[in-house]
Amino acid sequence: MNDESFTMRPGKPLLPGAGGAGASFAVLPWRAWGSAEARAAWDALSARASTPNPFFETWYLLPGLGRFDPYGRVQIAALMQDAAPLGLLPLQRARRYGRHPLPHLAVWLHANAFLGAPLVAEGAEEAFWEALLDWADRHAGTAAFLHLAALPLDAALTEALQAVGARQRRQVELVHREERAMLSSPLGPAAYLEHALPGKKRKELRRQQARLAEQGELRVVRRDDETGIGLWIETFLALEALGWKGAAGSALACAGETAGLFRESMAAAAARGCLERLSLELDGRPIAMLATLISPPGAFSYKTAFDQRYARFSPGVLLQLENLALLERPGVRWADSCAAPDHPMIDSLWRERRGIGRFSIAIGGAARRALFGRIASYELSRNPQGLG
Repeated sequence: MNDESFTMRPGKPLLPGAGGAGASFAVLPWRAWGSAEARAAWDALSARASTPNPFFETWYLLPGLGRFDPYGRVQIAALMQDAAPLGLLPLQRARRYGRHPLPHLAVWLHANAFLGAPLVAEGAEEAFWEALLDWADRHAGTAAFLHLAALPLDAALTEALQAVGARQRRQVELVHREERAMLSSPLGPAAYLEHALPGKKRKELRRQQARLAEQGELRVVRRDDETGIGLWIETFLALEALGWKGAAGSALACAGETAGLFRESMAAAAARGCLERLSLELDGRPIAMLATLISPPGAFSYKTAFDQRYARFSPGVLLQLENLALLERPGVRWADSCAAPDHPMIDSLWRERRGIGRFSIAIGGAARRALFGRIASYELSRNPQGLG
């Protein structure tokens, strides 16, 4: 994509208290956001986004783009007012839709980004979607539709998208839905565990912990600062690579791009105080580790690893029991597991569920929208519920 932007029609400020400058919507190369001033404005938006998404914050998205989009094909779409972003989304022109050679506009995600919600200031949700759809209508090119993946179905942001579609009589289709484990409860850790697991399972976990403690000095280490972050990162990468992910070639350390992303983003997150590191150590050596990204009012369980030589003691589960302390962490009201649906471990412990969906949206003129109608009808007919 070339630089593509337009100034929106003059009108009242999009948010109460905003200045009087006209709003604009710009779709620019992602490197245009590389200056310190641009990143600071982006960070300010992240802090007031109605739907938190650490995977689209500067410290995570920019390192990912640098490694996975070296030629700069991905753009940043932003709704601006008074030179400050009110909404921001990484956007690409995709050539394929699943197995089909079907060009479309899409949010840009990679395999280690687990949420596709744009960063939008509270109160500007509908204005952002209106601007994005207006831009997509004007700049569709060869794209048949707009596709938004990994949107949380419980968010005002997603409700605003559907409201804008209904008001504009624009087809907005939920083409896939799934649920993943979520932690959200007024209970404290002990009471939550009692409700989540039957007594027999809790007794078994206590037995495993006691047996593990017989192997040496067992302790839990929790940090949310940057002390020792470099050693922690390298230890995590090595521990994950020793497990099944390493054998399957999917561990972070198996590719320079993913290892580099982890090193850079975790160091940056720790420096900002938005990384909670949890380790279960035996004689001072981690045998289970967990990285949680803190983005109030939410938290995101990003990556976990454990030493498979101690699998009979369930060190990963024992560490997750300690992780229930998130229920009492100030500023955190819920935690997203970022796990696959029906995950055999976390689904049995975290009892709440977060709906995640993929939306396809009509753009352009009448002919293009008619084509999209046929595409959507075909996709939904393959699944009578309209949901994956």
